[in-house]
Amino acid sequence: MSAYVILIRDRMHDENEMAKYAAAAKAARGEHEITPLAFYGAHETLEGAEADGVVILRFPDMAAAKAWYSSPEYKAARAHRFQAADYRVILVEGV
Repeated sequence: MSAYVILIRDRMHDENEMAKYAAAAKAARGEHEITPLAFYGAHETLEGAEADGVVILRFPDMAAAKAWYSSPEYKAARAHRFQAADYRVILVEGV
């Protein structure tokens, strides 16, 4: 069953760190089977806190999503994201 990682950027702190994150995250894709469904496109908040940006990634299943998120390559990329901005990251199983 497909799984989705939803990254919600709440607030940017450092554009230079964000650029480093973007490059490192792209390289961290590696052999992981990831399908981007939304990538910082136009969005509208209908309820709750406003989002600065949203990414939705589809994976074959929860295990594949966790394998990518926990990979050494993405862990290194995340270090830049933590410095760059405040995010919420949600993993949800599809139906």
